[in-house]
Amino acid sequence: MAWIALFVAGLLETAWATGLKVAADKFSIGLIVATAALMFASLAALYWSMRSLPLGIAYPIWTGVGSIGSVIVSFVLFKQQVGIVSIAGVVCLIVGIFLISLETQ
Repeated sequence: MAWIALFVAGLLETAWATGLKVAADKFSIGLIVATAALMFASLAALYWSMRSLPLGIAYPIWTGVGSIGSVIVSFVLFKQQVGIVSIAGVVCLIVGIFLISLETQ
């Protein structure tokens, strides 16, 4: 269950980062409040997962899932150009997340 909470925390990190970008482009107090709620929810899910998972595993995976999600959102929603170097970076993140997760086995 801790792994599910950790993955959800990473997805929520992507959501609040997206909210910050949208708010930076077009300010809305409602969007800022929603983004803050997503931040809180992400940290709560991370906290819950850390009750069972070590810091050195949970935190890097949380930031990795959020980073990968942010790149995907930037590409899909914001039409950011993604080149071969960016793709290689995302692949490295995925491999790194996988390798870090092996420490719990």
